[in-house]
Amino acid sequence: MRPLSVLIYDGDCAFCTSSVLFAERYVRPRCEITPWQFADLDSLGTTRERAEYELLWATPTGVVHGGAQAVAKLLLNAGRGWAVPGALLTLPPLRWIAHGVYRLIANHRQRMPGGTPACAVPADRRPQSPASS
Repeated sequence: MRPLSVLIYDGDCAFCTSSVLFAERYVRPRCEITPWQFADLDSLGTTRERAEYELLWATPTGVVHGGAQAVAKLLLNAGRGWAVPGALLTLPPLRWIAHGVYRLIANHRQRMPGGTPACAVPADRRPQSPASS
């Protein structure tokens, strides 16, 4: 069993990467953070399809939370003042609203600050970098 939860994000998406950098700097969760492109998704209990679709929080026990609930788990894990909004995001109706807002942002992340056109391209159609060839 892993000692820490793992935050899994899309490393090819500039908006996702900027968001994770913000979380690392200001929220400071106690977890591993890795792009799905470099993660052993099978051992984390998830799939490439799910990782392409949403942010993931994989617990040491093998439970995987996605989207807004991954954000909630990240905030809860960070503690301090971040735990309050994290807890609120787990409660209906805020949970349902958070899910809708998350999907809206995720579906339009290429238009968000820091986003690029590559954020909108499905991973199987993205240009391959020399390191991944």
